[in-house]
This record gives sequence, structure tokens and C-alpha cells, in this order.
Amino acid sequence: MVDEVRVRGGGSGHRVLLLLHGIGATGAVWEGWRTPLASGWPGRWLAPDLPGHGRAAPLSGYPYPAVAAEVAAALGPGDRVVVLGHSYGGVVGLALAGAGVGVEAVAALGVKVAWTPDELARMTALAGRPVTWFPSRAEAAARYLRVSGLAGLVDEADPAVDAGLVERDGRWRLAMDPAAFAVDAPDMPALLAGCRAPVVLARGEHDPMVGDAELAALGVPTATLAGLGHNAHVEDPAAVLDLLAPYR
Repeated sequence: MVDEVRVRGGGSGHRVLLLLHGIGATGAVWEGWRTPLASGWPGRWLAPDLPGHGRAAPLSGYPYPAVAAEVAAALGPGDRVVVLGHSYGGVVGLALAGAGVGVEAVAALGVKVAWTPDELARMTALAGRPVTWFPSRAEAAARYLRVSGLAGLVDEADPAVDAGLVERDGRWRLAMDPAAFAVDAPDMPALLAGCRAPVVLARGEHDPMVGDAELAALGVPTATLAGLGHNAHVEDPAAVLDLLAPYR
């Protein structure tokens, strides 16, 4: 049975839309999609907390195939899956599509495809930091919104923020396992070559993390969403849902 604490969802049937959040966020980032999906997706949808995030258990390490294998456990036999993954979640979705678990299409939004050594070193440094406890929910919520890239898009008081926090004895911390920051630069050519399904790579027009030319160089269909940024799925769910029109 799917754990409803760490895997949100709705709808019914074996036609499944799998929504994968970015690093630092949780499956609650898709809460604003409930209404659009009720009329815009003809089947079931799932939005899991990825390993080491929210209420999902941590792993001993976070290579993309290992994270994808954990995600696959939320799927059932006979499920026909379309994946929409944001940033880190987009890479996990590509890894899942190469694992032979019934993925029929992948839309990867805002995937950072080019990493500098300094950027990777900063992620490694974050992964090595101890858990920080905060004396108030407000301080922990502000940190969560910065880490997840949702500052300015989601209010600190939003109940969805609680999915990314843990309270103990009057103190608060992020639910995320810091070790999950230890990402590698994705080998996009290899991931795309291994996909057994059509792929579209999308970005918001104002996303500073990836450019049109970088995506076009990968040789698969691309889409640029006018007026939107890195978290286009939070800014305009309907515009991002339109990416899935060919697969509804």
C-alpha cells in the first residue's frame, strides 16, 4: 500500500502521472496541482517525497539510479507512467525511464545540465554539514524555502511547508537529509540514450539554471515557457501541465 504521508496522490486507474519534486522540496510542492489535475489528467497521479526528503526514509547514498529505484516502489504492476520531474526530479525521472518500469514519456523541467567544479564542491560542502536546529518554526520555514528555491513563491505559513520540517522538543529542523545534497552532474547524453520513452526537456524563460542552447544541444524536443522561472510548476501549473497534452 502506498504511504499517504510520503506519497500524495489522487485519481484512479493505471494511467499514472508521476510528479517528482526538485532537491530540497517535497511532494507537497505539487499541492497546487490538485484542481488542474482533476480536469486535466485522465487517470491517477502520485507525488512522492523523494528519498531523504520530507517523510521519505534516507538512503546511504543518493546516486540517481538508487533514488529512481525507490520511486519505482510507489508504482504498481501494470501502471502506465508519464513522468513530470522538476530539476533534480527530472534527472530521477530520466533514470526511471531507463529502468524498464512502464514509463511511457518524460517531461523534465528546469534540469541543470551543466555544472562547474565549484558548484559541485558547494553541494558536497552542504552535504557534509550537520543538521541545524532552529528555535522557531518561522526560522526553520525561512530556511526551508531558501533551500528548496521556493522563497517568494510559497508563504512561510503555508501548510505545505510543514512537509519539509520536523519539530522536536520545541525546536525545528529541515526534514531533508543533508547528505542528499551530494549530487553528481547528470550524464545527460547517457540518460537520454537509455530512455525507453519520448522525452521533452523544458525550462522557464527566466530560469537562470539552464539555457535554451544547453537543452537544444542534447538533441531531444525542448520547450520554453514564456515568463516563468526555475519553479515554473509552482508559478503556473496550467502552463506546465500543457507539456503533457500529447500524453493525456
